[in-house]
Amino acid sequence: MIRTLWARVGAYRREAAAAPLLTALEAVLETMIPLVMSAIIDRGIEAGNMRNVFLYGGLMAVLAAMALTCGVLAGRFAATASTGLAANLRAGMFRNIQTFSFSNIDRYSTAGLVTRLTTDVTNVQNAFQMILRMCVRAPVTMLCAVVMAVRVSPRLSLVFLVAMVFLGLVLAAIMIPTHRLFRQVFRKYDDLNASVQENVSAIRVVKSFVREDREEEKFRRAAGNVCRLSVTAESRLIVNMPAMMTAVYGCNLAISWFGAHMISAGSLTIGQMNQMLSYVMNILMSLMMLSMIFVMLTMSAASARRIAEVLNQESDLTSPEDADTAVRDGSVDFENVSFAYQSGSGRPVLQNIDLHIRSGETIGIIGGTGSAKSSLVNLISRLYDVTEGTVRVGGKDVRTYDLDVLRSQVSVVLQKNVLFSGTIYENLRWGDPEASDEECRRACRLACADEFINRLPDGYNTRIDQGGANVSGGQKQRLCIARALLKKPKILILDDSTSAVDTATDARIRRAFREEIPDTTKFIIAQRVDSVRDADRILVLDEGRVSGFGTHDELLKSNAIYREVYEGQTRGGGDFDGNGGED
Repeated sequence: MIRTLWARVGAYRREAAAAPLLTALEAVLETMIPLVMSAIIDRGIEAGNMRNVFLYGGLMAVLAAMALTCGVLAGRFAATASTGLAANLRAGMFRNIQTFSFSNIDRYSTAGLVTRLTTDVTNVQNAFQMILRMCVRAPVTMLCAVVMAVRVSPRLSLVFLVAMVFLGLVLAAIMIPTHRLFRQVFRKYDDLNASVQENVSAIRVVKSFVREDREEEKFRRAAGNVCRLSVTAESRLIVNMPAMMTAVYGCNLAISWFGAHMISAGSLTIGQMNQMLSYVMNILMSLMMLSMIFVMLTMSAASARRIAEVLNQESDLTSPEDADTAVRDGSVDFENVSFAYQSGSGRPVLQNIDLHIRSGETIGIIGGTGSAKSSLVNLISRLYDVTEGTVRVGGKDVRTYDLDVLRSQVSVVLQKNVLFSGTIYENLRWGDPEASDEECRRACRLACADEFINRLPDGYNTRIDQGGANVSGGQKQRLCIARALLKKPKILILDDSTSAVDTATDARIRRAFREEIPDTTKFIIAQRVDSVRDADRILVLDEGRVSGFGTHDELLKSNAIYREVYEGQTRGGGDFDGNGGED
């Protein structure tokens, strides 16, 4: 974990090295000041020698100025290195997330990833800055102060040893249980973020069902869990301060008592007594800083592990060495394919799929919810890898292709259509950044999106709100289809992507595909039989198995499921999730 995080310091290693060196020098210079102050008292004020007062006073001012300069530079370098580390961690996690396969993404919640990119990185940033400054300053100051105190009076220095043992035991008793609590706190942060994200993204549904009170209660419960655990953890940490003050005042009393007797006995001077009291504060303030470091490290350790988990996560799907960089055509073959989700129950969702599809064919896919229609087409672009068997595209196993090359030739319009903030042109050019305005308009004509775009005041320069909030579901679907067409793919997959458009528009889109892109292999997943009846062949899936595969007329004769649903839909009711044509 530490090695993973240190590797992300990157270009800021020079600042990360300079900060502790300057901090150590600052601590040494500050430790010398009580020594000079002792000389001022003993050799100047006590001896009545003003020359020594000014001489040692000037030396003390120089030491203070040098310590101040080192402290300012160390603070600047530490801030630069810690903020640089935070930026690199966020960039590294985001970059790695982009390489994740769907199976990798399934292991994390969206809210969990957001917490790692925000709260967890901030915790590590603060801890790193503290490490560069306090983790060096505190032990160096304490070591120098102990050495100087022993040099003045070994016997009186035993007071420090007692205080250090006392504080060490207290810190150990506090930190061990608190560490476990902070790990729970960050897991609850995930739940809190999930509640916020879910509510905001679905605010229209919440309002339409008048569920504001229920959502508010759910958020209050999540926030309450974070508050409760945080209060429990902080209430244990707060014991640290009383213990520290007990040690400080106890040391002052002990040194004042024993020191006064030693001055009376002539074994200690007033200047040395003042020097010892200064070292008491130095040592105990160092211990206080160390306790704060332990608190911060306790909080950040859980965050660091969560960050390292994302950074070290390797994609389940990678391009092979000497990968194929050209897809010959849009033919697709499923050879005895079975598939199970790793994050699921382990049961296969697809079993013994054996299909052979020629380039340029239009294949309709229908089946009830949970029949694994989407899972089947996800294997074509290798969003997941098969559990058994082989998927071939263009006559080659999809696992032999470079992933970018394969996916550039397979356009997928998913069930959940997503548009991004920007103009319609900018959204369309996700399919092809170099597409001309005419190419964008042609894709929209094929997707029947031009008819509503031309009615907009700014046409293709109309700005789309985040998530496509200012367009309807059907308009969003057609824009996503046009965006996919701009890739000029060899395979086009429409995963229930015309469910929000009327049947007439659906028919026009299918006719345009048939006439304008005849060489592209098209997979159309739908619930309506009318959406696939004109396909070259139709695949009927039932619980992850092939129930039927043929033309519309062939399936009406040979497949009971297809015939039942067709008859039910023809009479105005029934689909693959109902009872078909049963009354």
